[in-house]
Amino acid sequence: MRTLTLLIGFTLAVPVAGQERRAMTTDDGLDMVQVGGATISPDGSWVLFSKSELNWEENERETTWWRVSAEGGEPYRYIGEEGGGNFQFSPDGSKLAFTRSVDDESQLFLLPTTGGEAVQLSEHETSIGSYAWSEDGSKIFFVATEPRTEEEEKAREAGYDAIFVDEGPNGQQDGNWNNLWLIEVESGEEERLTDSDHRIGSFSVAPNADRIVFTSRSENRRNQQNLTEIRLLEIETGAIRQLTDNNAPEGRLSWAPDGRLFAYTARTDGEWELLLDKIWVMDHETGVRRIVSGAFDGNVGNFVWTPDASEILFSGLHGTNNNLYRIDLGSGGVEQVTSSVGSLAPSSFSRDRMRMAYVLQDFDTPADIWFGLTDGTGTVRLTDANPTIAEEIALGWGEVIRWESKDGTEIEGILMLPAEYQSGALPLLLHIHGGPAGVFRNSFSSSNHVWAGLGYAQLFPNVRGSSGYDDDLLRGNLRDIGGGDYEDLMTGVDEVIARGIADASKLGLRGWSYGGILGGWTVTQTDRFRGASVGAMVSDWTSEYGPGFNHDVRLWYIGGTPWDNADEWRERSALTHIANVTTPTLVLHGINDRTDTESQSMMFFQALKDQGKVTRYIRFPREPHGFREPRHQRTRDVEEIRWIQKYVRDIEWMPWERPEKDKKKVVS
Repeated sequence: MRTLTLLIGFTLAVPVAGQERRAMTTDDGLDMVQVGGATISPDGSWVLFSKSELNWEENERETTWWRVSAEGGEPYRYIGEEGGGNFQFSPDGSKLAFTRSVDDESQLFLLPTTGGEAVQLSEHETSIGSYAWSEDGSKIFFVATEPRTEEEEKAREAGYDAIFVDEGPNGQQDGNWNNLWLIEVESGEEERLTDSDHRIGSFSVAPNADRIVFTSRSENRRNQQNLTEIRLLEIETGAIRQLTDNNAPEGRLSWAPDGRLFAYTARTDGEWELLLDKIWVMDHETGVRRIVSGAFDGNVGNFVWTPDASEILFSGLHGTNNNLYRIDLGSGGVEQVTSSVGSLAPSSFSRDRMRMAYVLQDFDTPADIWFGLTDGTGTVRLTDANPTIAEEIALGWGEVIRWESKDGTEIEGILMLPAEYQSGALPLLLHIHGGPAGVFRNSFSSSNHVWAGLGYAQLFPNVRGSSGYDDDLLRGNLRDIGGGDYEDLMTGVDEVIARGIADASKLGLRGWSYGGILGGWTVTQTDRFRGASVGAMVSDWTSEYGPGFNHDVRLWYIGGTPWDNADEWRERSALTHIANVTTPTLVLHGINDRTDTESQSMMFFQALKDQGKVTRYIRFPREPHGFREPRHQRTRDVEEIRWIQKYVRDIEWMPWERPEKDKKKVVS
C-alpha cells in the first residue's frame, strides 16, 4: 500500500483466487455490521458486545448482544430477543445488570453470568436512567425522573400540554426534574436519596457507598450548561454540599478507590472557555482541585483509576489517531501506552485495570472488537464483523498531509485516493467536518470509500477550530468563523492541486452540520467549486439565535448578540452573501433537527431559488440531526452522489439498484 505518511495499521486481505475487487457502493455501507459496546467482565475473561445489523424491510437497524472469550473464539448470542441496554457487571462479576422497557418505562434487570434467565429488579414509577453498582454489589444507585401527579396526567390527556419554555424543568421542550435513588439487590426495596428540583447529569458512588458526587443544575435552559455544579451527597444524613461555584460545566465524575479523591472533566475552574476538556482531581473534604492531564494535547475520552489510585488510564485522541494513555498522578507525566496508527478506543477495563476491551479501526479497516493488556501487549482480535469488505472491495488509501494556511498556521488533514491511483489529476471532493470542534480521524467510513470508488481524490482538512490537537488550534476561529477556517480549506485545496493530484477545474465540496455551515459560507466566497452539497446547515445566525444552540456563537465564534453586535452576526451569515453564489448547490436537512433548525436550509434554498440559481432541496421527515432511517440514509447519499457527479464531472449518474429480496447482493 502506498502512503507517504504511514496511516494504515493493516494490509488488505488477498482476494479470493480469480476474483477481482470491485468498487464500494452505498449499499455495501448500509449492509455492514456495526460492532460496539464492548464491556469486559471484571476478571477480564470475556467480553460482551453489540452487533447492529440492517433490516431493510423494516427500515431500521437491529441490535443484538453477544459474548466472546477474551482468548478469542466464536462469539455467541447472549441476550434474548427482548434485548436490553446500559449493561454493567456487578463488581464480583456474578451478575449483569441492564435496562429494558416495561410498559414504556425503563426498568433494571439482573442476569446471572453463570447462566439462567434475566429477572426484573425494579418496578419504579418512572424510567430509570443512569445507574451504578455499590462496591460490595448489594445496592444499585440510579437516577429517575420525577412523575407527574394524577391531576397533571389527566390534564395532559385532555390536551393541556402547552410547554412553558424555560420555566421549571422545561427547556425548549417538555422537561422533568430527576433525583437519586437506591435499590437493594436482594429485596428490590427502593429508597429515595434526594428530593430536589434539579436535573442531575453525571454521578459517582464512593467506594464505601456513604456518599455520592453528582453534577446538577436547577434550570433547563438550552444554552446554560455552564450552570452545572458538582455537589456532594452524604447518604446517611441526606445533606448536600456544593463543591464548585464557577461558570464552567463539569462532568464524567469518578471516585478514586481510596474514597478521598474523585476525578472529573472540565475545561476550566472559572469561565466557560473554548478549551479542550481536561481531567481534574478534587479532594472532597477540602475542595482543593488540580488539572492532572495538562501534559496531554488532544481529546480526552473515557477514563478509569488504577486500584492503588496512583494512576489514571484514559482513551485519548491526538491528531488523527486514538490510543490508550496513562497519567502518573505523582509526577503529572502522561505516557502513551499504545501506538496505533488508527483509532484504538478503549471502552472498558477489568477490575484490576490490567486488561481492556477496545474497538480498533483505521481508514481502510472497519471497526472490530479487540482484547489487550493495558501495557499495550497481548492483543487478541475478537470479531471479524465485515470479512467481505477486505475480500471483495477495492478500498481507497490515505495519507496524512500538512500545509501552511494563508496566515502561516500549519494545518493537518487526510488525503484519500482511489485504490489503483498512480498519477495524474483527479476530480477533488473537499469534505468539511462538523463541530466546529469536530475532527477528521483515522477511522473507517464507508461513504469515503464509495467516493474513492467513483474516482475522486478526497481532502479532509482539520481546520482551525478542530479538536484533537491543542487549545491554540481549537481557539483559532475565535471571533472569526468563516475567516481563517475558510482559508485553511482553500489553501488545502491549493496544496493538493499543486501536488498534481487534483484537477482545479473539477472541484466539489460537501459538509454536514458545521460542515454544512462552512460549506454554505464557502460557496458565497468563491466560484471555484463546480458542485456542492450542504446538510443540516445554519445560513443566518440571527434567526437561529432562539431556536438553536447559541452559546458557542455568542461566547466564542462571533461574540456578543444579534442586538449588540448586529453587524458581525449579519456579516458572518452565508445568507447575507447569497447573491454571490454561482455553484450548483444541493441542500439537505432533517425536519426534526433541533441542533441546526430546518428553517435555516429552507431560507438558503429559497434565496437561491428566487435568484434563479441551480439548487435542489431535499427535506427528510422525522429525521433529527443525525439520520436514523436506512432508506433516508440511502436517499441522502445517492442523491448527493448524483448531484456531485452531474455538476463536477458532467456525468448523468444513475444509482445502484438495491434488490429487495437479496439485501447482501449489490448490482452495480
